[in-house]
Amino acid sequence: MKIAASSSNRIHAERLVAGLRELEDRLRAGGGPEKIARQHKQGKLTARERLSRLLDPEQTFQEVGLLVAWDDYDGAAPAAGVVTGYGRVAGREVVIVANDATVKAGAWWPETIKKMLRAQEIAMRCRTPIIYLVDSAGVNLPYQGGVFPGQYGAARIFHYNSLMRRYLKVPQIAAVMGQCVAGGAYLPALSDVILMVEGTSFMGLGGPNLVKGATGQRVDGETLGGARMHNSVSGVAHFLAKNDEECIDRIRTLVSELPPKPPARARIAEPVDPARAPADLYELLPADHRAPYDARAVLDCIIDDGSFDEFQAHYAREMITGRARICGVPVGIIANNRGLIPDAAGKPPKFGGIIYTESAEKTAYFIETCERHATPIVFIQDVSGFMVGVEAEQSGIIRAGARFVEAMATATAPKLVLTLNHASGAGYYAMAGQGFDPDFLFTLPGGRMAVMEGESAVMALFSAQLDNLRAAGREPDEALRAEMDRVRAEYERQLDAKYAAARGFVDAVLAPEDVRPALELALHTALNNPDSHLGPFGVRLG
Repeated sequence: MKIAASSSNRIHAERLVAGLRELEDRLRAGGGPEKIARQHKQGKLTARERLSRLLDPEQTFQEVGLLVAWDDYDGAAPAAGVVTGYGRVAGREVVIVANDATVKAGAWWPETIKKMLRAQEIAMRCRTPIIYLVDSAGVNLPYQGGVFPGQYGAARIFHYNSLMRRYLKVPQIAAVMGQCVAGGAYLPALSDVILMVEGTSFMGLGGPNLVKGATGQRVDGETLGGARMHNSVSGVAHFLAKNDEECIDRIRTLVSELPPKPPARARIAEPVDPARAPADLYELLPADHRAPYDARAVLDCIIDDGSFDEFQAHYAREMITGRARICGVPVGIIANNRGLIPDAAGKPPKFGGIIYTESAEKTAYFIETCERHATPIVFIQDVSGFMVGVEAEQSGIIRAGARFVEAMATATAPKLVLTLNHASGAGYYAMAGQGFDPDFLFTLPGGRMAVMEGESAVMALFSAQLDNLRAAGREPDEALRAEMDRVRAEYERQLDAKYAAARGFVDAVLAPEDVRPALELALHTALNNPDSHLGPFGVRLG
């Protein structure tokens, strides 16, 4: 029986990962072969080809927001027309924003802005250099209402540019490798260094056609805003490259010449393989999201073998806390323990994945300890919410939950989130939900993010009708059953990890074998900032 269950787990997980890989491959193809060929005919590399040359070979590049908008615009906006993420260039962790000109000439959708702002926030919070590979026609005019105005419209990009230059001292390198028009020209102008490519770059507040219409002047693109003009006449640009390859090589040189990052406050050791293969997660996590599993065995697939030092191991065991290492980096681990948890004091067992008063207090204290030691915190999230009921309320669950949330929200140490399964209710908030500005958020393909599950929602929405029918000795009619089924199906759709990723609620959906490399790179990137990771700018208050 155990073998059959294990096999069903693997089959389910492999199906989810296969679907994820197929979608990712489709999105990485951008505008497709014809648009890629057109880019090459213009003498330009594509955004992903530029990235491949820029990044250090055989190093992880963690793309952020690949799935954003995948289920919108009838599929016309793969990755929202921009590649964002972080990796290593010349041995240094950097954030990269690269417009994909094979997708609507790199024009900006509302989600393009969201992705670019997220990349900038990572750079600000982690004090990591950011590189912009600009190749964009500007605002996608039919969607300008979601791009141009508002607190988090395109202007926010330039606000972040300015803060990084003046206050945060985050290096910004901009390479104009195609079009860069209208307000978008302020992105490179507000960077520290501007590179342009001869023959293919254009940077200007207006193109030749706009200038003709506005002023009557007839001018070609090179004279108006070409690479040679900006390098020899206006002085706006700083470096002139003869082609994309030379431009990217120059960027690598510039990164290598940056001052070294501050020493990390963490004592990083040599990486040690985990006790169990990460691929064992395919077997360990249940196909039925309601089923229990061995949370410590899951941790054995993620953390370095022999590194776990559990904190209060015998108290409030529905929450696992302790110190460990991931690829040699010291971390604090906070993990929900699923299943039915016996109580050591002889009280009734507790439900794993639920936060009780004792586990909230325990976790708050542990977070404060990690904060005092500047230890990054990794939240292994599979939470269904806080406990409810008479005993829970009388035990002070609200006050204990508030202490948990406050400790997490005010921690200035790096915070990383990995969702295994449930991310529900206020428990999702306490376990470093997106609203609390964790440095990085990941989920496995089985992650489910919602206020409540579909069946619970059906009961909440239809229980009064069902009670009335039962009181009258009647059964739900076909129309009511159909509506209940529709609600269940809609909740299942919204609970899919790809749905969350499409809306930017997580940075990436990870296959089990990708978890450790993703966490390692995220931790090293976060440790570029040895001080505060509080808020989107990483600024210490007081």
